[in-house]
Amino acid sequence: MHLGSLGHCVPTQWVTREFDAWTSDLKSICGHFNPTRYDGSNVVRGGAALSHAAGVELAQVSNDLDYIRRDPDDIRADQGDNLFLLLQLEGSCGVEQSGRQEQLHPGECILVDSTRPSIFYFGGSFSNHLSVHLPRQMLLSDRAVRISVTRKIKADDPMSIMLGALVAKMMSTSSDDNRAPHLRELLFNTTRQAFASDPGEELFVRGDSGTGRLEVVQVLIDENLTEDYLTPQWLASRVGVSLRTLQEDLSSQGMTVTGMIKLKRLHLARSRLERLRGAHHPGAIADVAYSVGFNDISYFNRSFRKLFDCSPKDVVMA
Repeated sequence: MHLGSLGHCVPTQWVTREFDAWTSDLKSICGHFNPTRYDGSNVVRGGAALSHAAGVELAQVSNDLDYIRRDPDDIRADQGDNLFLLLQLEGSCGVEQSGRQEQLHPGECILVDSTRPSIFYFGGSFSNHLSVHLPRQMLLSDRAVRISVTRKIKADDPMSIMLGALVAKMMSTSSDDNRAPHLRELLFNTTRQAFASDPGEELFVRGDSGTGRLEVVQVLIDENLTEDYLTPQWLASRVGVSLRTLQEDLSSQGMTVTGMIKLKRLHLARSRLERLRGAHHPGAIADVAYSVGFNDISYFNRSFRKLFDCSPKDVVMA
């Protein structure tokens, strides 16, 4: 990635922030995380700030912490359902997720899944990166391209350079600009291609434990989210356990299999509705509901409002 286009994100001097205030900023922007530092200091060099790039949320996270964890309890506490596209600007950042480990250096980028536990290592050294918040279900529901998370793209890779330049362009484009929807689609498509999995690549770590099975279940749901055959019974047979065992695995996460499928379908519906903003398509909301697996429009509307505290129409008209 050529960092010149993102040079404005690298100030000559960073201010310090109280640890609790820095943590609160990160939580309000990215969700629940657990920052840790070993030296007992109550200040953090850097900050966590939210901005928008052509209508896409973007966080700039800088710090000199030892590490930041995101645990299953943190995931359950959040309603967000994102893929974080991390673009490393300064220093280094170690990323661990789903049994994979990568070390990011300036110019490199990686995808991190907000629905899986993760650890970000800094070792007390300063790190600065951008985190672009992408609609997870919309990117993963395209079965033509299987996306590989926690796999970095090196700085000299043309796809990394393209992503950096595109994000820089979007940062200078307001959400109401006529080009903004096209830039968003270009970012989504470029991300799919940049992180497309290699033939035969394992996208998760298989295991006999409940945690290992949940990794498998997540991928199966993501890849078959809009299919009529996606049921708890189908998932149990694919994972190779009884339905009761699968339900017990999910209950440890405070959720049922049916509830997880429904939650993911609602997030996908919201992403598709957001793409319709400013357009006038009679019946579009019903079309979206049917396309993600809901057959009862009234039930879809009630479920959508309960989760997002707004109606599908509110999203389209925003």
